[in-house]
Amino acid sequence: MKKEEIIQFENDIELLYKDAKIRGPIHLRNGNEDQLISIFKNIKRDDYVFSTWANHLHALLKGIPSHLIKERILESQSMAMNFPEYRFYTSAIVSGISPIAIGTAFSITRKSQANRVWCFIGDMSFRTGISHESIIYSISHDLPITFIIEDNGKSVDTPTQDTWGSVPIQELFIFYKELIKKFSSNSDIMYYQYTSRFPHSGTGTFVSF
Repeated sequence: MKKEEIIQFENDIELLYKDAKIRGPIHLRNGNEDQLISIFKNIKRDDYVFSTWANHLHALLKGIPSHLIKERILESQSMAMNFPEYRFYTSAIVSGISPIAIGTAFSITRKSQANRVWCFIGDMSFRTGISHESIIYSISHDLPITFIIEDNGKSVDTPTQDTWGSVPIQELFIFYKELIKKFSSNSDIMYYQYTSRFPHSGTGTFVSF
């Protein structure tokens, strides 16, 4: 999809939420369209994409028809956007998607398949223990997986850096990147920063149902 199309989709969902048409939590994002379009140019049809509760843009760029995504959101399933037929899965648990992605990458290796896993996690999830374990495991076992760290500076509704301490997230990224250079030829990790006008959840406008 084009940048304008994915921007319009998220704006439309925002309006539906404000009109009380969506009776469940939603997590909207914007400001990272260019980065995602660039990343998804390398994601093949048979690759697996694992995402978080903020998954709309990932789903669109994976090739899932927009009307199917919209239907799921209107059914209050925005945070459970699983489409096995498109090899697209999400989790609303903080970092819960990381070990699932690792298991899939391990299965690909055991079956000697050529496809790949792409796992998107936020800057808060990146700081958690299970994500660390998953990334280290992927490097140690040379698994075909790429972790993409999407840093919008928010740890729920608090600044991530203030919440987690003085070690910059960029330093952690460099740490993993150096390990990959030494120990893995298949695993990878990417990182980008962006600013979204949307809050962590909702639209910033109180909605009465």
